[in-house]
Amino acid sequence: MSFFKLEATSGKARAGTIHTAHGVIETPIFMPVGTRASVKTLWQEELREMNAQIILGNTYHLYLRPGHELVERLGGLHKFMAWDRPILTDSGGFQVFSLAAMNKLTEEGVRFKSHIDGSSHMISPEVSMQIQRALGSDIVMAFDECPALPATKDQLRTSMELTLRWAKRCQSVELKDHQHLFGIVQGGLHQDLRLECMEKLEEMNFPGLAIGGLSVGEKNEEMRSFLEDFVLKMPANKPRYLMGVGKPLDVLHGIKEGLDMFDCVLPTRNARNGQFLTKKGPLNIKKERFREDQLPPDPDCQCKVCATYTRAYVHHLFRVGEYLAGQMISYHNLHFYLQMTQGARAAIKSDSFDEFYGKFYNDYISEEYK
Repeated sequence: MSFFKLEATSGKARAGTIHTAHGVIETPIFMPVGTRASVKTLWQEELREMNAQIILGNTYHLYLRPGHELVERLGGLHKFMAWDRPILTDSGGFQVFSLAAMNKLTEEGVRFKSHIDGSSHMISPEVSMQIQRALGSDIVMAFDECPALPATKDQLRTSMELTLRWAKRCQSVELKDHQHLFGIVQGGLHQDLRLECMEKLEEMNFPGLAIGGLSVGEKNEEMRSFLEDFVLKMPANKPRYLMGVGKPLDVLHGIKEGLDMFDCVLPTRNARNGQFLTKKGPLNIKKERFREDQLPPDPDCQCKVCATYTRAYVHHLFRVGEYLAGQMISYHNLHFYLQMTQGARAAIKSDSFDEFYGKFYNDYISEEYK
């Protein structure tokens, strides 16, 4: 069985399957982010309940605590966190650049001080691969440099070329038999740099490719315009992953352009700030007008939160600082994303994605809950 199988298209949108040792992933797919071997506030049973097919773990955080060697001794990340479905781990590069108190970039890798205790560390392409090998994830991401935008084209070229050299070094490290290493395309918003990077990664024959370095400071319309021109040039026979981009309409737009995989902390982060994501746009449960509202948080949703509780109750929980509020909203928001991608997949398979996209888009921007 091939690693990726394309099953259907509708316009540029695609539906496929990714085959891993821990199960089949049906695309397009949204991956809940389990940064420290946990999707914040949720049990693994709840993720299975909402049919999360794959989750994402964070190499940087798991390296610092509890340590990849400990995780490996305890049977790998799947066993450690009692998750029997696929896991993707990022390389740690983005966190090194964004979270570390101090970092120094060299050809060798990145020296940095932990954001936790200030201790000194070094992550190189080889070290990132060794960490991810120990964690035992199904999909491993190459170690790349993720420059913040705006940046000059010369800066982006330098960064892209370093990412390519690091990608080769990543491939030199032997992973476990079940693991698949994805390359990461860098180059900012410059089509020529991105194409050059992708072509060189293709020569290395990665089983999947990701677009990194977006949603890092550019305007939303710039990102969308870039994707409209670039995605169709990516290999059709491999998974296409858009890293860290996660507003509902951005995910939907990515699917429309032919992307397969998405992740973002937004559904759980916004939940902890009181925001339900619904088919009719975001709903801020903190607002006083929900104090006596007996409707479900999202009347169009079938999740256990919306089937059981009222806006008034969740409003109360949030106002008095009960952790249950963030847990409930996190559950709903991830259920919402997974329903959205599953709905998109069904529409692609019936060749009706444009209708699905148009209805979802128009409903979402209705501003009913403003």
